Amino acid sequence: MLDHVLSGLEREIREVAASDEPLPTLPWSAFREFRLTGDRLGYERRYFGRRARLAALAARALLDPAAGTRELDDVVWATCDEYTWVLPAHQRMPVDLFACETAHTLAEIAPRLDPEVGGRARAEVVRRVLDRFLDPRPMEWEGFANNWEAVCAGAAGMAALAVLDDPAPVVERCRAAMRRFLDGYGADGGCVEGVEYWVYGFGYFVYFAEALREHAGEDLLDDPKVAEMAAFPHRVRFADGGHVPFSDTTPDTFLPAGLLSRLAERFGTPGPDVVPSFHADHCYRWAHLSRTLAWSRPGGGGPLETTSYLPDLAWVIDRGAGRYAFAAKGGHNDEPHNHDDLGHFVLRVAGRNVLDDLGAGEYTRDYFTDKRYTFLHPSAEGHSLPVVGGVPQRGGRAEVLEYAETPDGVVFALDLGSAYPSRVIRRFRWHRHGRLDLRDKFTGEHAVEEVFVSRVRPEPRGSQVSWGGLVVLDHPGFAATVEAIDTRDHFGRPDTVYRLRLRVPPGHPAVDLRFTCH
Repeated sequence: MLDHVLSGLEREIREVAASDEPLPTLPWSAFREFRLTGDRLGYERRYFGRRARLAALAARALLDPAAGTRELDDVVWATCDEYTWVLPAHQRMPVDLFACETAHTLAEIAPRLDPEVGGRARAEVVRRVLDRFLDPRPMEWEGFANNWEAVCAGAAGMAALAVLDDPAPVVERCRAAMRRFLDGYGADGGCVEGVEYWVYGFGYFVYFAEALREHAGEDLLDDPKVAEMAAFPHRVRFADGGHVPFSDTTPDTFLPAGLLSRLAERFGTPGPDVVPSFHADHCYRWAHLSRTLAWSRPGGGGPLETTSYLPDLAWVIDRGAGRYAFAAKGGHNDEPHNHDDLGHFVLRVAGRNVLDDLGAGEYTRDYFTDKRYTFLHPSAEGHSLPVVGGVPQRGGRAEVLEYAETPDGVVFALDLGSAYPSRVIRRFRWHRHGRLDLRDKFTGEHAVEEVFVSRVRPEPRGSQVSWGGLVVLDHPGFAATVEAIDTRDHFGRPDTVYRLRLRVPPGHPAVDLRFTCH
């Protein structure tokens, strides 16, 4: 273990483990709030507060084996007392992501516990999770082909390897889930759910694969597609360290240092720049934390390619001369964690997404129902897209008409017509020195509004709009209005979003706009 790399993380672990604050309770009133109002955060803050203490005490037991486990035994006992390990939002399922994660945690730390506590922990892992994997009836998430498959199967599979005398039946079911998870990725290795769900799903795939390799010699990572998947976060990384914020992601992407270190070792991908804080993972997952303690090695981001294009995702990212970056996407509007965002783009200046993607909104009951697109973050009107005939973008698939790298940037053109009342062609010409020429072509006589989204207030003046002097838009003098929208971010914190609307007069079959970055 490299103390100089992990010293900050270890200090935080010891601080949380030493806390004399009472363990958060999980009362009925908090549990039923999701059912009554759709709110998730009230219960989940308590739940993950408990998991934070569990993870910190378990990690301290690794760091200081002679320190004793009395406090850890108490928290494990309390975890075994919980009514359910499944979140209220997932109660229709007997086993969810977090039940499997809890099972994995207890299974791996059980040998360090008081024998009675360890025995109870193993029994609860089997009763609550592994017995369900031995039941031939399908579980709801089997077939999702997204992060659920990898996390549930990865965590349960590692738990089985740790506690079962014969883990083979569970492991075989987990292998099948992992095959479906891999099938959910294209050959370009891109994660349609965004970089944070790459961390989640692919992370658990890797953790399980390495546990299986150690246990049985089988190597699930020996696969060309897995090598492409390992490169994904580096292909969607900006030069200043941020990541493309498409789909349900958050501004401060958490990349576990242990995961990046192991991928660097196995695939030669860049290692971690930093070891994230203990609190960077707000769910306090033992798999991320324990592998960071075990696997982290000093590394560094390494050089980034100037332009990245993922043809299966239809994402393009171009990194300008340090200060500027551009990203745009095609894809389709029936993706896991979908946003209606075909043709949406980001302009980044000096480490800030000026023309922005809002990422994940606050998760509530309705966010994952047919009411999803009434929420700003996943809706078309939460993205920089045209409104045609008064109708925002809807379901559809973008067709890539052109992608080309030029000496000073990229050209990217998309047919968005399947998501609009009539055909829409959007063409980007990005110049790496900080200029974007955007052309939208329309058919039919529909009224058109061009809409652009930012967390920086736009200031219209005549035929220009400025976002804090960082980006200036030149347009043909269209009528401009600015809307300030008060919303809440993924963590329930107040957030203000600004939406610029340019009303295009009739008789404009094409709209040419120029964005200049400063």
